[in-house]
Order: sequence, then structure tokens, then C-alpha cells
Amino acid sequence: MASTDPKEELDCSICLSLYTDLVTLRCGHNFCWACIDCVLDKPDEYGVYSCPKCGEEFRSWPTLTNRKPSNIVERPRSTEPPGKEVFQIYCTYCIHSSVPAVRSCLHCEASLCDNHLRVHSKAAEHVLTDPSTSLESRKCSVHKKILEYFCTEDQACICVSCSLTGDHRGHQVETLDEASGKKKEQLRTDFDNLFSKREGKRSRIKALHNHITNVHDRADSISQTISQFFTDIRRQVDDLEKMVLSEISRQEEKVSLSVSDLIKQLEKEIEDFSGVMVSIQQMCDMKDPLMVLKAQELERSDICEVDSCTTHDVHTVGDLDRLVISMMIRTAMERVAQEIKSRGFKMPDAPNILLDIKTAGNDVEVSEDLKVASWPGISQNRPETPEMFQSCQVLSKDFFFSGNHLLELESSDGGDWCVGMSFANIDRKGEHCVIGHNDKSWALRLWSNQYSVIHDSKVNQLPVQHSCKKLGLYLDYEAGQLSFYEMCDPIIRHLHTFYATFTEPLHVLCWVLGSSLRFSRGNDDN
Repeated sequence: MASTDPKEELDCSICLSLYTDLVTLRCGHNFCWACIDCVLDKPDEYGVYSCPKCGEEFRSWPTLTNRKPSNIVERPRSTEPPGKEVFQIYCTYCIHSSVPAVRSCLHCEASLCDNHLRVHSKAAEHVLTDPSTSLESRKCSVHKKILEYFCTEDQACICVSCSLTGDHRGHQVETLDEASGKKKEQLRTDFDNLFSKREGKRSRIKALHNHITNVHDRADSISQTISQFFTDIRRQVDDLEKMVLSEISRQEEKVSLSVSDLIKQLEKEIEDFSGVMVSIQQMCDMKDPLMVLKAQELERSDICEVDSCTTHDVHTVGDLDRLVISMMIRTAMERVAQEIKSRGFKMPDAPNILLDIKTAGNDVEVSEDLKVASWPGISQNRPETPEMFQSCQVLSKDFFFSGNHLLELESSDGGDWCVGMSFANIDRKGEHCVIGHNDKSWALRLWSNQYSVIHDSKVNQLPVQHSCKKLGLYLDYEAGQLSFYEMCDPIIRHLHTFYATFTEPLHVLCWVLGSSLRFSRGNDDN
């Protein structure tokens, strides 16, 4: 028995919505009373009325018959919340009125009310189920028997003949209730997982909104401080003030754009999560286990696809970099450095870095003042010690376990190099002793004139070209921040920032190949 599409019986062809005050024309087509009244409000130029669906003509105003669709689904308007419409199935044999069905017979492929159920056959082949509009689909297409089992090997609903003599003979089978229960349990697990991750993304969006608010606040605060400072020396540094404020605005805009892009990405992922969750919820709400198992709208691949999520957080979008502002001011105002200091504009500590020759590999030459590491191309033939590196790198004597520090150095014109910071207990031999190729060191590398950063053997190429020999390393130990800069005059360019939890004192570590690195004199030498 072919089933009627409930949507065709329930939706008005004029407003395309659920019928309101359903009426029928003589031709048999149904409409909302208000819709057809508007269409038939005026006849055409020949005084003829016509059906908007089939075009049948009426010489006078047609008779409108009130009726309800029978043997189909009816959706209550007020008993269910929006988005969750319930369908009512009517008795197949009550042709003069719409009587709700209480059971459906799979054998007869018909739905029955209480009265027709009493006289219905009690034979075994007349299997009764909850009312359904898709009775034919509940039978095996090969054996024409009722689908009672689920083949776990082929993931198919089968009848008893399929299991005993058909293509699924010898396969592991379960009852439909058992298989449906397992599938629902998996769907609930997926739903809970997606719900948790969706809420996590919402929390991250909130954190990002808070972050951008804090960025704006800090930008305002820094701008006011800088403006107040330059008010007193406006005649000398008017151009510098404009440069600094422009840099703040650029950073603020950059962070704002990054945060906005990430928020849009997270909102899109939340939308994807919600879409899959709605599908899962709809399947979980199904009472018919067969329909749950046969539903193809939601595959595991769909859930896995939306389950893959971004790992961005507040740190990945960056923040206002006050160090850049500070260094721009220092570079342009050496002559008023004391006045700057007296006004409370504090600069990071500039330590005097000395290299520890006992840790230098035999391919590294260390200058007499312990400020330069270079690659001479010949072995230094120093006796091997447990402290000595096997590779061409060297640690600093000095170490840092608190505070803010700015280290400045200069590279040679050619060659390749790495510079960064490391814990003292880094390996001295083997593949994991090289800076960046372990979880104990963080490095900026210049290789073939291209920058990259390395930590725990993960290499990320930077989208900037090498343009300046002067470099800056900024360490904020408590904040877990290690940043690298090009110290060009007058533009200070940020290259990269590592964020980590530092648990031990940090030493400077540099690696050279066909190049040299010279550390600038610190505060002790000024």
C-alpha cells in the first residue's frame, strides 16, 4: 500500500504552511480559507473563478467545503513547542471521519482504530505495531517477511529467513531493540561530547570577548600614559609621539581583527555542532528502533568532521606589545633617557651576557670577552667534558629565574644560526641536544635567510623575511613569555612569542654554522 506524503496533505499550496481553517474546492484541492478567499476575491475579466492549483474554472463563486485530511498525519498547533511537531496517524478503514489509529498491522499494511482492532485477525502473521505510515518498509524486500533482526556484520535490518537461509546466514545478529539501544547509546555519547565541546567553544568566545575588551582598556591606558609623558616634551618629540600612538593603534587593530576572525570561526563551529546535535536529538527521540537504525542522514563521519575543532586560545591571537613601544621610545630618545627614567617609564633589564666556554662544542669559537660565538670551520680541540655540547652550540653563564629582561645581539652577514633559551639540564649529546629539538629549549632560527621557530622538534616557518642583523630577546619569566624581535632603527619588528610555564632557571643558548652571534654590552658596562 502506497503511503501518502503527510506534508502534501498538511501544507497549503498558496502559503506553503500548515492549513488554517482547511477548505476544499469542488476539484478536490485543499487550501486555507483565508488564502483561497484572497485568490478568489475577484474573478477574471470574463467573470470566471479558477482553482490556483489545477486551473478548473467555476462560473460562480465556488462552494468551499470544510474538512480535515484523513488517514494522514495531523500536527497539533499548540500542544508541542516550536520545532517539535507531533504526527497523528488515522485509521485506514474509517473513511467517513478521521479516527486516530491505535495500532498498525504489518501484514495488512494498514492502521486501525479501537473498533477495527477488535475485529482484526488474530493470526500470527498479522503482527501489530505502534501506528506507522511506512508499513511496507518494515518488511524484507526479498522474503516479504517482517524485519526482526539486525545483522551486525553487514549493518543491515533483516528478517528471520535472511538469517537462516539468506545472504546473512551465519552472521552475528541482534534484535532490533538491542541494536537500536546500542546505536542510541552511541548517539547520546556523541551528543554529550558535542554539547561539552560546544559549551567549551562558547566559553572561549566569552574569554576572547573579555580579552579584546582588556586589550582596548590597556591600549587606552598606554595611550594616555604616553600622551601625558610627551605633553611635557612636546617640542622635542612630537613626531615620536605620533609614531608610538600609531603603533598602539596598529597593534590594537591587529589583535581585534585576529580575535574577530577567531570568534567567527568558533561561531561557525558552534553552528555546525548545533546542526549535528539537532540531527542526533531527532534520532534519539525516535521511538521506532528500525527507523533509528535505517536513518542515513547522520553518519559517523559527519560527527567526526564537526568534532574536529580548533585549538586556538587567547594567546594565539596575540596581545598589545608594550615592549615594542618602549624600545621605539628608547631608540629615539637616548638623549632624554634620564628624564624618561625619572618619569617612571621603566625599561626591561638589559643583562650583561657572558658565554660559558666549558659548554661550547669543539666547532664553536668563543671570544676572549665571552660575548661572541662563531663558527671557525676548524675544531677547537678542547678536551671533552660532561658539560660540553656535541653540536656547535654554547650556553651562557648567566641565567634567569624571575623578572623581565631584554637581551640584544647582532648576527654576522652570512651563515645560519639559532638563538634562544634553555634549561641547564638539556642533553649534551645525541639528536635531542640541539636547541629547539627538545622540550627544554625555545629557539629562533635563521636558515637560508628564512626565519623559523623551533620547540620540542616542531619547526614553524615565519611569514617574514630576514631584514636586520640586530636582534632582541625579551623574557618575562613569571608570565612565561619569550619573544624575539628585529631591532631595526627606528622600526622594531616582532617576530614570534613563545608561551610556556618555566619551571627552572633559563640560560641563553646559541647555535652557529658559518656565522657568528655577538651579545651587546649590558647595563653593567654602561
